[in-house]
Amino acid sequence: MTHNIAIIGASGYTGAELIRLISGHSSMKIKALGGNSKAGQSMGQVFPHLRHLDLPDLVALEDIDFADIDLCFCALPHKTSQEVIAKLPADLKIVDLSADFRLRDPAEYERWYGNRHAALEQQKEAVYGLTEFYRDDIKAARLVAGTGCNAATGQFALRPLIAAGIIDLDEIILDLKCAVSGAGRSLKENLLHAELSEGYHAYSVGGTHRHLGEFDQEFSAIAGRPVKVQFTPHLIPANRGILATVYVKGDARAIHETFEKAYSDETFIEVLPMGEAPSTRHVRGSNFCHLGVVQDRIEGRAIVIAALDNLTKGSSGQALQNANLMLDIPETEGLMMAPLFP
Repeated sequence: MTHNIAIIGASGYTGAELIRLISGHSSMKIKALGGNSKAGQSMGQVFPHLRHLDLPDLVALEDIDFADIDLCFCALPHKTSQEVIAKLPADLKIVDLSADFRLRDPAEYERWYGNRHAALEQQKEAVYGLTEFYRDDIKAARLVAGTGCNAATGQFALRPLIAAGIIDLDEIILDLKCAVSGAGRSLKENLLHAELSEGYHAYSVGGTHRHLGEFDQEFSAIAGRPVKVQFTPHLIPANRGILATVYVKGDARAIHETFEKAYSDETFIEVLPMGEAPSTRHVRGSNFCHLGVVQDRIEGRAIVIAALDNLTKGSSGQALQNANLMLDIPETEGLMMAPLFP
């Protein structure tokens, strides 16, 4: 059976990544591409690397006929996404890649994103889209909220450890490096080549990064009490990739064994041999996340390192993984491509 797919926000990086992935999918066909700012253009004009594909032209949102659409990916900015989704057909399956439905408490959304939620009814039904941990809920969901790419990376490194109770919950430091595509495709002065290349810098320092809302929500729910991690993201002069280095108080061997047990049946999570550190170059362009554990020189402390591609496993690949579940398609369909190397 072939399922008809629409992508709203197809002219951005995550939209283009979705098209790349779905082009190799045996059970999905792209029927509509929405992109108001590029309406009337072909995808080959907007993204020349996709010119070989037989794709519909970009159209304005109001020109999409959702009557024959089985599932819609929404790759719009936060605030815009909730306003659009509130007006879509009530029976349409949706995977949202924005931040608008990630936080269950509307007050927390307003706190982190600075505006009141405009789609409270849809927010109530949204399922958090970290596939490996919400698989059963996602299968039955109509609306799935994709995670933040930074949030996904940190959670893969910490969720099993918090659940197992083998680390000190008050001694977690998360140092994360993210490639520039995580900031989106719109023009920004600080992302110009001359301003970004040959260096990297911390941003949202001191606990202001919005993905902290997801960490607080998810880690506290697992632990059954408030958990707040120290988190500092850094912008690096690379196109793709996230590398999270997590400093924890706990036994390194027990941590490694916990990962091996927790992820033994997970296709896309690779636990490296004890002492081996992951690299973003080994997951680039793929839906894989690599996890490594290294014993710190200080007894009783360990370093956990997670690497993934922010556009794939951190966003569009995760979205497709969730869509497969929602449409009762094998979860790995369209996602087993090997990483690009070198």
